[in-house]
Amino acid sequence: MQFMVQGAWGVIPAHLNELSPAEARATFPGVVYQLGNLFAAVNTTLQAGIAAHFHNDLSIALAGVAGVVAIAVALLTAFGVEAKGVRLQSSGIHAGHQKPE
Repeated sequence: MQFMVQGAWGVIPAHLNELSPAEARATFPGVVYQLGNLFAAVNTTLQAGIAAHFHNDLSIALAGVAGVVAIAVALLTAFGVEAKGVRLQSSGIHAGHQKPE
């Protein structure tokens, strides 16, 4: 199961690094990860509410939330920005050293 989870979700932090500006590359994925935790904090309450609506059937709630997330990730991937050909280092720093003036 862990192999499939890492295969599906493990590429997202790497993709965030490619989308982030070079000056914010060290902090951008971490901030986005913590924002994801903030949004996911509602997940338990949301799933419990959905399950209560369907006579305490938690399987419908779990499948529904997972399906919505999978569709959202697929849409963002399909229609999102691609960072192809983007320079991944800031203009003033090369290999950890300042450019000579």
